[in-house]
Amino acid sequence: MLEQMLRRGKHSARKLTRARILLKADLGLRDEDIAQEMDTCIPTVERTRKRFAEVRLGSLDERPRPGRKPLLDEKHAAV
Repeated sequence: MLEQMLRRGKHSARKLTRARILLKADLGLRDEDIAQEMDTCIPTVERTRKRFAEVRLGSLDERPRPGRKPLLDEKHAAV
């Protein structure tokens, strides 16, 4: 499913990055190596792997982030 998601590329960049991290982890790469290959930080890799262990593919989805609410919702988003 992850490889298919990457081939289609119709998902957010964050979701695709998480999918790539999980695929590299499945190959047995260490967090440090994955972070270097993905040009991201080690905590990102650690969080992604931890969330996958907890909620499986739900780990690819966005979690609510702190801060100000968006000015536009999906219904009124700029095109």
